[in-house]
Amino acid sequence: LSIHETEDPNDNRYLLVMKGAPERILDRCATILLQGKEQPLDEEMKEAFQNAYLELGGLGERVLGFCHYYLPEEQFPKGFAFDCDDVNFTTDNLCFVGLMSMIDPPRAAVPDAVGKCRSAGIKVCPRGDLVGVRSGADAGSRAIPKPQWLQVIMVTGDHPITAKAIAKGVGIISEGNETVEDIAARLNIPVSQVNPR
Repeated sequence: LSIHETEDPNDNRYLLVMKGAPERILDRCATILLQGKEQPLDEEMKEAFQNAYLELGGLGERVLGFCHYYLPEEQFPKGFAFDCDDVNFTTDNLCFVGLMSMIDPPRAAVPDAVGKCRSAGIKVCPRGDLVGVRSGADAGSRAIPKPQWLQVIMVTGDHPITAKAIAKGVGIISEGNETVEDIAARLNIPVSQVNPR
């Protein structure tokens, strides 16, 4: 978020601009800029936004959302002391101005490293549940994990659909592997209830 003076000498308003995760930016907006004019942000526009976002994210591109707002001169006169720690200006009812996508590719060595992991016997797989094991003096007395393959886990701050596309691109996810989102969809439960291990 940043606040700027406008270049127009006849316009003393400040311009607030913000960029960030598209869904969070959209949540702060009440209008959308279309062909140079602000229009109400209705459900149809939100659906179009969601479709564009998913399409770009599905290509493995990082997507950012942008919005702005002209702060009313009466409330925020020239020289107003803006405070970002104790926010004294609006950050809601903004105007959505668009999406931008960019390719932020993994390092060139990643696909080769994933290939080496696979050839070393490291596989991507969901962890099994604990099962009872009956052997020796411990017969039936405790549960131990099923034999597990070593796992490749990708940690990212990207949107899940973007992360999935990137993981497929570098060979972490191959045909037949499920992501946390896939498991949630299959079990018809929220993603937060899926044990990622």
